[in-house]
Amino acid sequence: MGLLMDKQTVNLVDESVRIFVDSTVSRYKVAVFSKTYCPYCKRAKDILKSYPIKEDCLEIIELEKRPDMSQIQSYLKSMTGASTVPRIFIDSNSIGGCDDLTKLHKSGELKKYLEDCNCLES
Repeated sequence: MGLLMDKQTVNLVDESVRIFVDSTVSRYKVAVFSKTYCPYCKRAKDILKSYPIKEDCLEIIELEKRPDMSQIQSYLKSMTGASTVPRIFIDSNSIGGCDDLTKLHKSGELKKYLEDCNCLES
């Protein structure tokens, strides 16, 4: 009986994680799943902060502050192929991690993506 209850609990947690991640990614034009102590996350957040992104367009989730951190990372891996942080989404599309964001920033494509989804201050 305990095993059945554990499976039900896991399924409920998995469902709540899916709902949380999916709704965050769809609600915010720029969603970042991060950890405060990660140097790659800090670099990615610094790059994003260098753009005048509208406040209501950007959401940064600091995973280590959440009890479901490992489940979120597992779900992100199923979505994107990677569980490492940061995991960055722009306009509901995964753009990858810090290295990917850095490449987009250096090439000028990041600014275009941010303009295209109308999340930069005018």
